[in-house]
Amino acid sequence: MKHVSLKLLLAFSLLLTGCAGNKASDAAQQKKAKIHYELGIDALNRGLLPKAFDELMQSDAALPDQPEVQDALAYAWRLRGDLNKADKLYRKSLRLKSDSPATHNNYASLLLQMKRYKDAESEARQALTDPRYPNQHLAYMNLGDALLEQNKFNEAISAYRQAGTFIPGNPLPQLKEAQAYIRYERFNYAEALLQTMLRNQPDDKAAVELLVKLYQKQGKLPEARKALQAFVDKTGNDMDRAWAKDELDHLP
Repeated sequence: MKHVSLKLLLAFSLLLTGCAGNKASDAAQQKKAKIHYELGIDALNRGLLPKAFDELMQSDAALPDQPEVQDALAYAWRLRGDLNKADKLYRKSLRLKSDSPATHNNYASLLLQMKRYKDAESEARQALTDPRYPNQHLAYMNLGDALLEQNKFNEAISAYRQAGTFIPGNPLPQLKEAQAYIRYERFNYAEALLQTMLRNQPDDKAAVELLVKLYQKQGKLPEARKALQAFVDKTGNDMDRAWAKDELDHLP
């Protein structure tokens, strides 16, 4: 799944706009809708999907056509595996509130999963039109993924690097960049980038895992063993150490 953030959903504020007759204008119904929405988001964060559906659907029934509720329901349906229903709900949310960068970005992530890369690019770019959007790094990474799948290598690399400017110190944009270089068989730069990352953070499991895969792809098994052994020696996480030892045992 590509960069869908529950923290992003938590940042949503329930906009009590519009009027669906007397029911929607009633303050008690508005309060009820907000409470159920917040409980639904909490359930999503805790992985309680049936509970999340129940609360979000109650919020929608109390006050129909709230864009944030449609967005949250779209995410819940995506988790449940119904991508078409999620697609429909994201489009509904954007019809109700077309200027929501968070929903554009969430929709871009879904479109990536559905392999609709050109549409994903468009939605990610739309999310980035608002400079106030607090999760622009996610939008830039989604944009990079969409561009990469359209064989726009240089543009994708630029998007990943732009993502990194918003989250300095976070290795994810660099990992994506390294993956792109490996995909396009630019192995020397990918190796240099991953080694630099590991000098700065020797216990970065994701970087080690990618570096080992690169070495295996190149047939450099001694280098793969060396990278894994260095990780075993430096990591303080018992589960990560066990993973690295298993990888060492299974190398040819």
